[in-house]
Amino acid sequence: MQLLRHLRTAGELAPLVVPLKRDTAAITEEQYATYLHEERGLGRATLINYLPLVECFLLDRFGKGTVRLAQLTAADVTRFVRRRAYTMSPARAKLLVTALRSFLRFVFLRGETARDLTASVPTVADWRHATLPRFIPAEDVGRILRACDRGTAVGRRDYAVLLLLARLGLRAGEVVHMELEDIDWRVGELIVRGKGARHERLPVPKDVGAALVDYLRRDRVRCASRRVFICMRAPNRGFAGPVAICTIVRRAIERAGLRPPTKGAHLLRHSLATELLRRGASLAEIGDLLRHRSPDTTMLYAKVDFAALRQIALRWPGGAA
Repeated sequence: MQLLRHLRTAGELAPLVVPLKRDTAAITEEQYATYLHEERGLGRATLINYLPLVECFLLDRFGKGTVRLAQLTAADVTRFVRRRAYTMSPARAKLLVTALRSFLRFVFLRGETARDLTASVPTVADWRHATLPRFIPAEDVGRILRACDRGTAVGRRDYAVLLLLARLGLRAGEVVHMELEDIDWRVGELIVRGKGARHERLPVPKDVGAALVDYLRRDRVRCASRRVFICMRAPNRGFAGPVAICTIVRRAIERAGLRPPTKGAHLLRHSLATELLRRGASLAEIGDLLRHRSPDTTMLYAKVDFAALRQIALRWPGGAA
């Protein structure tokens, strides 16, 4: 064994290649991921959300043995969802059933199942407008921005990130995937790589542009990555995912001494929308800025337009309006 190891190290023998034993579940999941990315055009974030749930379903139904999709029944699907949904939040359970419907549609199209089992996935009750959007007033947003130490490289980078969230309402993933070519300095526009591989243009406000220039000129290191925002510590590369942006927001909130209902990047997106509504912007204008596909999504913010709601509120019997 030592002689063989020495010969391989010296390059006299080809390196030993041990074939990996891949189970059928891993192969199925890989094929499903390829389908989502290449045929459906879905982004990496969707794959990260869907694949663990599909893996959990296959493991629950077939264990660690061979996956025989032809044996799947409607009862298997219903039983799994009912058992798992009770352990999840409504939003997570809704994601579970969405992922399962997508996967079951995929295996049916491939002929792996004799019947389309998507109809057997139960519906999870999660009323869209049952809650208010979580936001903070404009004064608190200003405190978060001022909490960045702009005398340091990290502070200048984080300040630019926070301005993109607070002024343009970008999602965390959209900030992560920004590339240098996405900024058109001549016309003052930014290409946003949104959901579903959609590319849309937004005007860059003066303060946002100034913060980006300050960061790019002084702090962004030269590296192979074309991402705008780069990790300050080696290896210098783009952020791994939206969690990095949420971490920047959370730390800025803590430095500002605030205790909002949530501490993620979406807090600033909701806060921008509610502040625009307070200043008189229409729901259509807010929907255009936030790049909502459906007006129903923007309707959530109508619930915080208290001035308009007072005008249509009915008088309580025996009391004041």
